[in-house]
This record gives sequence, structure tokens and C-alpha cells, in this order.
Amino acid sequence: MLKVGKVPESVLKRSIFRQIHTRRREVLLGAGVGEDCAALKLEPGEVFVVSTDPITGTARDIGRLAIHVTVNDLASAGAEPVGVMLTILLPEGSEEQDLKQMMAQMEECCAKAGVQIMGGHTEVTRAVTQPLISVCGIGKAREEELVSTAGAKPGEDLVITKWIGLEGTSIIAKEKEAELLARYPADLVETAKAFDQYLSVQPEAAVAVKFGVSAMHDVTEGGIFGALWEMAESSGVGLEVDLRKIPVRQETIEVCELFGINPYELISSGSMLMAAPDGGGLVRELEKAGIHAVVVGRATSGNDRVLLNGEERRFLEPPKTDELYKVV
Repeated sequence: MLKVGKVPESVLKRSIFRQIHTRRREVLLGAGVGEDCAALKLEPGEVFVVSTDPITGTARDIGRLAIHVTVNDLASAGAEPVGVMLTILLPEGSEEQDLKQMMAQMEECCAKAGVQIMGGHTEVTRAVTQPLISVCGIGKAREEELVSTAGAKPGEDLVITKWIGLEGTSIIAKEKEAELLARYPADLVETAKAFDQYLSVQPEAAVAVKFGVSAMHDVTEGGIFGALWEMAESSGVGLEVDLRKIPVRQETIEVCELFGINPYELISSGSMLMAAPDGGGLVRELEKAGIHAVVVGRATSGNDRVLLNGEERRFLEPPKTDELYKVV
């Protein structure tokens, strides 16, 4: 069992540093005993893009989610992820095997994304009751290729990739598997659990940057309703969105129905919201790359953010607490 305080050097070497294999040429100074900083070097014309996120909603796949969320944030800015800095806080009573498993998950995701774990800090503390990982991600981009959430313009199409609710569905299916199996077939539950295979938005971000988009925003806490509001608010535009066109898997609908939650307000890493002058063309390019995508509406002048559902019209509201927290 790990004791309260900084993790001992022997544990750092055995369960953290030995798990780190992915290296980037940009990293001049990386993880090591006593190293408090990392150093990177970029090429002329390149800029740093930085993101930070804590993962607190689940302990089961916390390592994988920590990397996915941060890498997706960087990708949504049109950046190539380079490295991450980690702060890992463990509750009293944690075992070294727990830490080793988290690091193995993170390194697996970093290897797939081509990202180096550059350093960080790990300790056991009474300040938390479950593991908490805070990730600072660092990426690079050509200055002229930077994309922001705030770039949507009136008249542009709004595109959503893959399906909403993927992350939340996967988490709930794993955390509440027994309850789901009592109502639904095992194959539906297994499919829902496996939605974590779709959590990276790097592929669609790469297609979108090449195609030319005005704005991108990965759909995370607050779900698609939250992402739509944030893009509109940042860009200073209105929205008109057809609720029936928002892509959602049947497994997500079933899981949300059982627990009485709204799939449109459920954490949705793996889905990207984009604004582009030619949404149809963007969808075709994404489909060529094997990425499902749909034009769901358009940005408008003014401040009205309208959701259409047949003859019904209602206004989008500011983001609320994510539906996930009602279940896990």
C-alpha cells in the first residue's frame, strides 16, 4: 500500500518511468527523477497550443480518458499533440498496482496518438477520495492553421461527427453493467461498453483542417447542447439546429432511458462539432475517411439559438451539470 505523501523514487522508476516508451523529437527535457520541468523546441512558424483538464467522473478507465480528453482538446484547435504533463492524486489506501495500471492505460493511448509523457507529479493525499488525474497537454500547429471555437460565422453549416453520448454511454455501461443486463440483451451492453473505441477526434480534426473549417469544438461535459451553446457564445452567432438530425446511437438512447437522463446533455468525447461554409463537402470528405458525419443546422445572425423538432421550436439554454453525474 502506498503511504501518504510523494510517491517514493523506487515506485516512480518501477511503475511510472518504465511505462513511458513514446518519445518525440521536439522534447528536449522529459520525465525523470527530480525533474520539475519539461522543455520543447518548435520549428519556425509553429506555435504552442496548450490545454488542461482533470478527470474525476470515473476511476475504471481514468488513464485512457485523461489522455483522450486532452488530445481531443488539442486536435479541436487544429494542433498536433506533442506531449502531456500529469498530476496524479491518489486517495489514502491506494495500491501501487492501481498506479501502474493507470500509467499503462495512459502510455497505451499516448503511443496511439504519438504523444510523449514529459513529466509531472504523483502523490497520495487525504484531499481526494478517488483517483484524480489532471493533464496539461501541449501541441503544435502552423500559426495559419489554428482553429478556435469562436470562428463560426452566420450562414455557415454546423456538422457533427460520429454520434453524441459515446463517452457517457461507455462509462455508464461499464459502471452499471449489472443493472443494464437486467433489462437489455448482453450484446447491447457490450456494444455500449465498447464505445470507448471511438473517443479520439484526431482523425476528423485532421480532415477538417485540410478541408478548411471556421470553428471546431469537441463535445465533452454538457453534451451536444453544451457544445452548441459554447460555440455560439464564443462566436457571437445564433443557431438553428434540427434536433432530429443530431446523430445518436440506439444503445445510447436505451442506456439514457433506463437511468432517466438526457442524451443531448451527456458527456460526448469522440464527437466533434464543426462550422464550415460548405458542410456538405466537409461531410463527404469525412465519409471518405470512414468518419460518419451529419449537417445538423447552421449558424445565424443575432443571438437566437433555436432547436427545431418538427413543428416545435424551442430555445437552447446555457449548459447544465452533465447528466453523467446523475448516474455514476
